[in-house]
Amino acid sequence: MSLDAPLTYRCGLTIPNRIAMAPLTNTQSNTDGTLHDDELRWLARRARSGWGLVSTCAAFVSEEGHAWDGQLGVAGPHHLAGLNRLASALRDGGAPSVVQLHHGGAKADLAPTRLSTVDGENQRGATPADLARVVDEFVAAAQLAEEAGFDGVEVHGANGYLFTQFLAPADNPRTDAYGGDLAGRARLLREAVRAVRASVSPGFLVGVRLSPVDGWARRGLVLADGVQVAAWMGEDGVDYVHLSLGDAKGPPPHEDTDVVVTTAVREALDPEVALHSCGGVQTRTDAQQVLALGADVVVLGRASIIQPDWPSASRDPGFVLPPRPWEPADLRAADVGEDLLRYISAFPGFVVGGAAPRG
Repeated sequence: MSLDAPLTYRCGLTIPNRIAMAPLTNTQSNTDGTLHDDELRWLARRARSGWGLVSTCAAFVSEEGHAWDGQLGVAGPHHLAGLNRLASALRDGGAPSVVQLHHGGAKADLAPTRLSTVDGENQRGATPADLARVVDEFVAAAQLAEEAGFDGVEVHGANGYLFTQFLAPADNPRTDAYGGDLAGRARLLREAVRAVRASVSPGFLVGVRLSPVDGWARRGLVLADGVQVAAWMGEDGVDYVHLSLGDAKGPPPHEDTDVVVTTAVREALDPEVALHSCGGVQTRTDAQQVLALGADVVVLGRASIIQPDWPSASRDPGFVLPPRPWEPADLRAADVGEDLLRYISAFPGFVVGGAAPRG
């Protein structure tokens, strides 16, 4: 399979190649979640650069799920004009696009009250009525994204946010229908995915991002459970499953197995459900290896920051990404705005003059 081959999802949408830009936090929206010109330039530049699929950052579906300043919103009519402008720019650039739908849960630092699996410090344990409302908010956000002109949505079920908090045994001690065994812990995500799929047009792309295994933190997410949840997502109507991994070519970092996560999930998925895999891809060789392991689409995050033209530039046999730390001038030339530059600079060793490397 070639990276440059088109892919048609089971909903009927075709993307021009197998290279996708990850949904990257970029802190470039206005305080109220409306679109800022910096975020528009950032994404439109990549839409013009040959990516097969471009995603927004995680966009909050409600103020209760609002996680950080500068986060894009898809939470109501006041966001529609900016979303429409963004969708139009991405379409004009030639890239199909999705909005990643997000609720921070206990990590929603800007929320008046943080919704959690159970009561805790500055957190309120979610009631069944709360969870029904969350599902409704994801539905409304998906419908808003379709109205705005995007090609699809991706439900964010990864990286420690609301749905992962329910999926992770270490974070979910509930004894009601939304806790206990894997079926209970996955119930909220499954309800949201089914409701989103039923609420949008049949040809509108619906995906879900999952953390199928523990990454940086040990929360009890194990491969067997991640494989089962991914399979359920296919049954519930998604067109693709997107794996958030540290290494798309590797095994679970905290389990005694050499089984490659990408391959294990691919083998469990309905063949009609596409698999996106993200983590550690820098070169075309890396990307082709991920396809060979079972992915249908390779998703790049950090590489897309410093090299917006990666889909074409990576064809050069001598291609290498600029090593970190990156020069601020090079980032600005890649349409990285000042707010995003400050955000990246806080990560140790990423930007010259930013936070010092650890160790």
